[in-house]
Amino acid sequence: MTEVQNIRERSEQEEERLSPYAAKSKEAKRERWEEECPIRTKFQRDRDRILHSKPFRRLKHKTQVYIAPSGDHYRTRMTHSLEVSQICRTIARGLQLNEDLIEAIALGHDVGHTPFGHVGEEALRRIITHFEHNEQSIRILKVLARDGQGLNLTAPVLDGILHHTGDGVPQTLEGQIVKTGDRIAYLCHDYDDALRAGLLLQGELPEFVRRTLGEKPSEMIATMVVDMIEASSGQNYIEQTVEVSGAMHEFRQFMFDKVYNSSTLREERRKGQYIIQALFEYYRQDTSKLPKDFLDWANGDEIQAVVDYISGLTDNYAIDLFQRLFVPR
Repeated sequence: MTEVQNIRERSEQEEERLSPYAAKSKEAKRERWEEECPIRTKFQRDRDRILHSKPFRRLKHKTQVYIAPSGDHYRTRMTHSLEVSQICRTIARGLQLNEDLIEAIALGHDVGHTPFGHVGEEALRRIITHFEHNEQSIRILKVLARDGQGLNLTAPVLDGILHHTGDGVPQTLEGQIVKTGDRIAYLCHDYDDALRAGLLLQGELPEFVRRTLGEKPSEMIATMVVDMIEASSGQNYIEQTVEVSGAMHEFRQFMFDKVYNSSTLREERRKGQYIIQALFEYYRQDTSKLPKDFLDWANGDEIQAVVDYISGLTDNYAIDLFQRLFVPR
């Protein structure tokens, strides 16, 4: 055995010092067998594959809240994913869980998001009756990425990504952390962006939220992170205290009422949905106009091929494509 090969084994041995509830990379399975990396553990390798993939790079031009924002400082799906990773790694370190698994799940959890974020997701759902971005993330990572080969990620990473939203509970504690950490990140950072955009004013937060979580985004994140660590310490599941969980729920309802469903953004949401509908109808009528390989990757399923293509577009590309196809020069 060479010295290089010892690097991965040394990292795997170091994982044995983690909590007995932590996921261990050595035990993780892939759908297709492949040679082990001599340096990186399986979770480290999964993280790198996601980080270097085209679907992850496209997140830099996908909406978090604001469609194709004109300012440079608003969050995108990429910055959101990085912030989720940081928040969740802090929690994982406090609980002695596997930070590499956390990072892989966090970086990959939103790669299935459509252009215009949840606006595009809702538009596709209305057209085909069922579309969930977490399920599309799995399809991208298993089938579409790397020119139709998929990334062959481990089961714990895929499980955490699939169940980061919705009713399902991730099998690993690391996945459970991302499920809550994702919400912590988007609530606090979308609140920060809403203040910058003038949609909210300082002092508008409900009194219970201010008293329990604080008013500054950094203060709110710190409160919820510490609470998760203290509430989950020594347990085989992740939880929050009743008080902080209640404040977070009220904070989320406040954000939906005042920001996500606000009348200020309603017209932009309508435009985004119209673009998605128009593009879907255009390619559904003639799938030969789709880029090469999408029909093959969908095994001839024309609707799936159109969904795969449109859901992978960035905001700016979808807008430019709409202009090229439908706006006279």
